[in-house]
Amino acid sequence: MGLLGILIGLGLLVWLAFRGWSVLLLAPFGALVAALFAGEPVLAHWTLTFMNSAAHFFAQFFPLFLLGALFGKLMEDSGSISAIADFMMRRLGKNHAILAVVIAGALITYGGVSLFVAFFVLAPMAQELFRSAGIPRRLMPATIVLGTSTFTMSAFPGTPSIQNAIPMPFFGTTPFAAPGLGIVASAIMLGFGLWWLRRIEAAARKSGEEFGEGSPATSDDLASDEQMRERASVGREFDPAEIAHGKRAQVTPPILIAVLPLAVVILVNLSMTLLILPSLDLGFLSEARWGGISRSAVSGVWAVVTALGAAVATVVALNFRRLPTLRATMDAGANASVLPAVSVASLVGFGAVVAAMPAFVIVRDWVLGIGGGPLVSIAVATNILAALTGSASGGLTIALDALGATYLARAQETSLDPALLHRVAVIGAGTLDSLPHNGAVVTLLAVCGSTHGESYRDIVVVGIIGAILALIAVIVLGTFLGSF
Repeated sequence: MGLLGILIGLGLLVWLAFRGWSVLLLAPFGALVAALFAGEPVLAHWTLTFMNSAAHFFAQFFPLFLLGALFGKLMEDSGSISAIADFMMRRLGKNHAILAVVIAGALITYGGVSLFVAFFVLAPMAQELFRSAGIPRRLMPATIVLGTSTFTMSAFPGTPSIQNAIPMPFFGTTPFAAPGLGIVASAIMLGFGLWWLRRIEAAARKSGEEFGEGSPATSDDLASDEQMRERASVGREFDPAEIAHGKRAQVTPPILIAVLPLAVVILVNLSMTLLILPSLDLGFLSEARWGGISRSAVSGVWAVVTALGAAVATVVALNFRRLPTLRATMDAGANASVLPAVSVASLVGFGAVVAAMPAFVIVRDWVLGIGGGPLVSIAVATNILAALTGSASGGLTIALDALGATYLARAQETSLDPALLHRVAVIGAGTLDSLPHNGAVVTLLAVCGSTHGESYRDIVVVGIIGAILALIAVIVLGTFLGSF
C-alpha cells in the first residue's frame, strides 16, 4: 500500500499540474496522500517533514532566486538586453540569423539573466531576423532554447543558473565543477543543435517554405493566463506575471555598458570561487550557532550570490538615469522571485515526504541498483524526476535530497570526484525537463506565436536529444578519465 500511495500521490501531482493547478496546493496534497496510504502520521509529515524540507530549500536558495530575478528585470528595463540583441543583429545579420539568436541567448543567460526575461527580448529579435532571412517562424522556439536552456543552464563552467547551484551544498562543489567536461558537453549541445537547425533551415528553403504567420503572446497575455503562469513558475525562476511591471528605458545603453554587468557576474563568480573564498578564514562556520557546517557547504552559493549582487549594483550604477521607475522595476524583480522559489520548495517538500515513506526503500534500491555505477544512477534519477515535475530545479533537488548523501558516500568509496557527480546531475536534470508540459516550453511557444505541433519536434532535438548526447559523453569520459 505504501508504494501505491507514492505512485498515486505523484500521479495526482503530475496530472493536476498539467491542468494548471497550483503546485502550492498539489505538493502538500500529494504528500498527504502518500502518507495516508502508508499509514503514517499525516499532520506530522505535513507540518514537520514537508515544511522543514521546503523551508530548508528556501533558506538555502532564495537569495539566488531573488538576486537572479532582480538582475534580470533591471537588465530588461535598462534596455541592456535589447542593446545586446540589437548589436548581435547588426554584427551577424540575416545571413547568420540562427547563430545570432543562439549567441545572444547564450551571452544573456550565462551572464545571469532570468530565462523568461530573455524570451521577451530574443523572440522579437528572432522574428525580425527570421522574417528578413526567410527562415520559418516554427524554428524560432528551438533556436531560442538552444541559446538559453541547454549548455548555459547545465554545462558551461560557472553558469549562475539555479540548477548549477543546487548540487553545491550536497557535494561541496563550486559553480565551476568539472570545467573540462562541462566545456565538452557544451560543445556537443551547441554543435549538435546548430547542425540540426541549419539542416532544417536548408530543407525549408529547398521546399520553398517562408516565414509564415503567427500571433505572439504579449507580457499582458501571460500575466492574465493563470494556467500558463502556474506552469511557468515551476519551470523556471521568474514569475512571468511580473514581466509587464516596471517601465523600460526610452534609449538603450551603449553595448559596452550593456555587457559590463554580465562580465561582472562571470568575473566576480570566478574570483570568489578560486581566489577570495579559499583565502578567507571560515572556521567560525563550525560553531554551533552557524550549524556546525563546513566551508564547502556554503562557498559555492556565496560565490554566485556575491556575483549577482555585484552585477545588480553595477547595472543600477551604470543605468541610473535610464531607469525611469527604479523602485517599480526593483519591486517587480523581487516579486518575480517569490512564487517560483516557493513552488520549487513545495516540490522539494513533497519529495521529502515521499522519501520518508517506508516503501521508498524499494524505489531507492531500484535507483541505486541501476547498472553503470553512481554516474548512471544519478543521471537516471534526475532525468525521471525532472520529467515528472516539469522542473529541472525541482527534480534535481528531490533526487539529491533523497539520495545525495548516498551518492556522495559511494563516490568517496570509489575515489570518484564529487565534481563529476555535480556535473552529471545538473546535465541530467536539464534533459527531460523539456517535455511538452514544461512551463518554459509552453511560455516560449506562446511568446513566439507557435504551437507544439509546429515547433516541438525541433525543441526535442536541440533541447533533449542534444543534452542526452552530451550527458552520455560526460558519463563515458568521466568513467574512464575522471573529472577534469
